[in-house]
Amino acid sequence: MTDVMAAFRPADKPLDRIMELVRGDMGAVDTILSDQLNSSTDLIPKVAAHLIAAGGKRVRPVLTLASARLCGYEGDNAVRLAAAVEFIHTATLLHDDVVDGSATRRGKPAANRLWGNKPTILVGDFLFSRAFQLMVETGSVEVLRILSTASAVIAEGEVMQLATANNLATTEADHLAVIRAKTAALFAAATEVSGALSGAGPERTEALRVYGDCLGIAFQLADDALDYAGDAGATGKELGDDFREGKVTAPVLNAYAAARDDEERAFWKRVIEASDQQNGDLDRAMTLMHRDRAVERTLEDARRYGAQAKAALEIFPASPLRDDLQGLVDYVVDRDR
Repeated sequence: MTDVMAAFRPADKPLDRIMELVRGDMGAVDTILSDQLNSSTDLIPKVAAHLIAAGGKRVRPVLTLASARLCGYEGDNAVRLAAAVEFIHTATLLHDDVVDGSATRRGKPAANRLWGNKPTILVGDFLFSRAFQLMVETGSVEVLRILSTASAVIAEGEVMQLATANNLATTEADHLAVIRAKTAALFAAATEVSGALSGAGPERTEALRVYGDCLGIAFQLADDALDYAGDAGATGKELGDDFREGKVTAPVLNAYAAARDDEERAFWKRVIEASDQQNGDLDRAMTLMHRDRAVERTLEDARRYGAQAKAALEIFPASPLRDDLQGLVDYVVDRDR
């Protein structure tokens, strides 16, 4: 398994401290992930390990472990739930790559390009099943409710995204609903489940859910912005990947809403709705976004949700871990820019 500490930059101090705190638990998570990939069908561990071994920041399972620590939980079930959260996340990525027809994931060829769509979907289903087995091992019906609900919401989000794909008539509310379902739902479940596991009480458990939900929204909005203003070398994604795929993201919606005449609106319809792109279109799109502050407005929204995430944790006593979880919000919003 990939050393999770290597996924973060040295300058990310709050994240470094959180990772150092849960390093041992993350090692146990990696062991569970490896053990649970065992199957008499050789293709299953090959496909799953291809994506899991590629790394990623593992933010979601780290949030589960850190939230459990914040609630004073000291048992083994937090590790099981962190592994379940990572399996759910990996399963959704496998399914996403099939739906989106992605060519790469985390700098490597996407699983569907190596093994085909059918095996990729079925291995994703296998990982979902493993996640539910881990949930059941905790013996908590509430834990099962939280993560099973999140899994259903994520699936709904995938369908919602299909309905808004390449559609510039998508409203800000519709786009936010997709983000909340596809991305924020698992962030929220990853933190809320720790409150339920630890018996933190309804108010603190709800605070953890709000923290995860707002953090997840901020995370995705910042990711949308990175496609047009990020450091490609640092992020591992090329500038304009979303643009080339005709994705309707927050910066695109902001720029389209700010279009000054029919010609500019026709440009956005051609490159996004019709996916008819020519040399120089990305440069023009970025010029228009810069003029109309489309990326900056997206980041302002991300910071607004980030502030809500920070405020949600104020219900917990002051501590270095609470401070670092609040500091994680700043990393998520301003990473690699």
